[in-house]
Amino acid sequence: MSLVPSARPQCVRPPHAVASIVLALAFLPSRAEAQESPTPPSEQEPPAEAPDRPRFFEQLTVSERADDLVGIAPSASSGTTGHEDLARRPLLRTGELLETVPGLIATQHSGGGKANQYFVRGFNLDHGTDFSVTVDGMPVNMPSHGHGQGYADVSFLIPELVDRIEYTKGTHSAAHGDFAAAGSVAIRLRPELPRGLARLSAGEYGYRRGLVAETFHLGAGRLTGAAELHRYDGPWERGDSYERVNGALRWYQGSATTGLSVTAMGYDASWLSTDQVPRRAVESGLIDRFGLIDPGPGGSTSRYSLSGDLRRGGDASLTRASAFLARYELELFSNFTYFLDDPADGDQFEQRDRRWIGGADVDRRWLGRLGERALEGRAGLQVRFDSIRNGLFRARDRQRLSTTRSDRIRQWGGGAYAEGWLRWSERFRSGVGLRADGYAAGVESDDPANSGSRSGALVSPKLSLVAGPWRGTELYANAGLGHHSNDARGATIRVDPVTGEPVQRVDPLVRAKGFELGVRTSAVRGLQSTLSVFGLSLDSEILFVGDAGATEASRPSERLGVEWANHYALGSWLFVDLDVALSRARFDDDDPAGDRIPGALERVVAAAVSVEGGPWSAGLRLRYFSGYPLIEDGAIRTGASALLNGRIGFAVAEPVQLRVEAFNLLDRHDSDVEYLYASRLPGEALDGAEDVHFHPVEKRSVRVTLDVAF
Repeated sequence: MSLVPSARPQCVRPPHAVASIVLALAFLPSRAEAQESPTPPSEQEPPAEAPDRPRFFEQLTVSERADDLVGIAPSASSGTTGHEDLARRPLLRTGELLETVPGLIATQHSGGGKANQYFVRGFNLDHGTDFSVTVDGMPVNMPSHGHGQGYADVSFLIPELVDRIEYTKGTHSAAHGDFAAAGSVAIRLRPELPRGLARLSAGEYGYRRGLVAETFHLGAGRLTGAAELHRYDGPWERGDSYERVNGALRWYQGSATTGLSVTAMGYDASWLSTDQVPRRAVESGLIDRFGLIDPGPGGSTSRYSLSGDLRRGGDASLTRASAFLARYELELFSNFTYFLDDPADGDQFEQRDRRWIGGADVDRRWLGRLGERALEGRAGLQVRFDSIRNGLFRARDRQRLSTTRSDRIRQWGGGAYAEGWLRWSERFRSGVGLRADGYAAGVESDDPANSGSRSGALVSPKLSLVAGPWRGTELYANAGLGHHSNDARGATIRVDPVTGEPVQRVDPLVRAKGFELGVRTSAVRGLQSTLSVFGLSLDSEILFVGDAGATEASRPSERLGVEWANHYALGSWLFVDLDVALSRARFDDDDPAGDRIPGALERVVAAAVSVEGGPWSAGLRLRYFSGYPLIEDGAIRTGASALLNGRIGFAVAEPVQLRVEAFNLLDRHDSDVEYLYASRLPGEALDGAEDVHFHPVEKRSVRVTLDVAF
């Protein structure tokens, strides 16, 4: 949903765009502003019966990255990418859908069924510690997760059902709470498919995928169903054996302003882990780059959910109420240190997470006036409850040997928020928001010393100032407070479950402070460009601990950076993207170990070119990220990674299309991710060796897809 003037003509869009219906909130501009618009009369909104009164309307918005958000967006780092742009992206993994967010990297350090590894704004987010992900209002991040705080696995999504991805970064949005310190993504599903689709894909290294999807009219609404089968081994010497089944049913009635949708989704997967390996083992010839020290680890996961969304809108208000219920399970066997802790049985361990998730979200927006000035108000309430059973166990050959700890967790979380946007003049508007978040958790541990309950609350003010537009250009200043939550087990722990030594408890909620200055322009026809400078500080950093396979709270930190994002549509056939992100991440305290944050990316570049002409389509996409420190003093660093992917498509006949996708076209031997920690290989000294452990990027591979529309 967007803020736009109700009588302002629609912004110029590239003529190739396919429109989708979204909501827009509106305020009346001056008559002079309307007269200056270059939009053809045929594309303008009809005049309101009462031109001095703000009102709701449905606005045509392009279904890709070419949205003109000048006069609409609250910040330079907010944006939307629609299904047409997403369809142009070769996807090695489902999680790469999130790379539509400028500056975000989604990699992998284990088997295909495990959540992706995310990087953005100088954060190594592990699997989602400070980046919030929702699907039609249903949260994806998992608090107090068995593998790591904020675990966000989007593998249950069927990419063809995604309508658009809305993203925002920073701490200035009152509507976003836990896990959103670095940013957030809202994935919206399509209300219906224009045609039925049967899709068959095959490729190297055992890649197979089949999809069937169709929309039917059912009663007063439309029922969309989809089923997906997927299998992939990858280039590993012992194949990944990643198998998954996805299904979705979605009933959608009404429009974006008034209606009801009910969505059921199911996902089940299993795999053999292909974890990071020590560099010394590869250099000595003990294993190949795609070999393994312990071939036994693997995992299985499932997620089944039911959600609903109710929309009620009028001329000057809109209320949305959503609710969700999900059942989630993960069984994960890993071995990162091999024979360091247990020379006889090895260091394999099992992490378990089983939970029920339930919650609701109510959001109301309205239009009005404060004196002579147009005002938009928004208020909402979000609540979530997780009933969790977690466990950590020692294992050998995927058989449990002993229990390290076992916990029953009941965790409440949520927030209430309110914000108002006031248009002071034709060229200036401001937004003020306030958010209050609460946290309460009870832990029943197998060790009574680690049982207990903790609660916390934070109030977070927000401020946004927007000047413009002038000739399609707008300036932004945003600031606010935010937070992330810590694992409930870390908030109640008193004794280390392995050593028995006393342990310091962490705070349940950790404060984040952020600001952003930016500019957005569409002054050049077809070009959407944004530039933002940001700063973000955390009272406690969450870091991934490679030799434990989990995350833990660490030192306070600070980040500064610059992001530049561009999308250029040259007519209806050529599209160019260029995104550049630079960041400086440092710990914000005095420690002789150093101030560099391990795993913090410093430079990210994404560039793409796509051509659409007649029956042919083609594209290339480059993703680059620089090396980064692996230790606090920066003495040991990773190498850079650059991947070039491509695609060629051809419409064989009206209902049939053929597409060829190629990944890692340059066949580079880079790493998806690297860590520095101690491990022990067979025959080494008992104290092992500290070494770089890496997960290689996949070899060059080709996939062929056949689509039949019906």
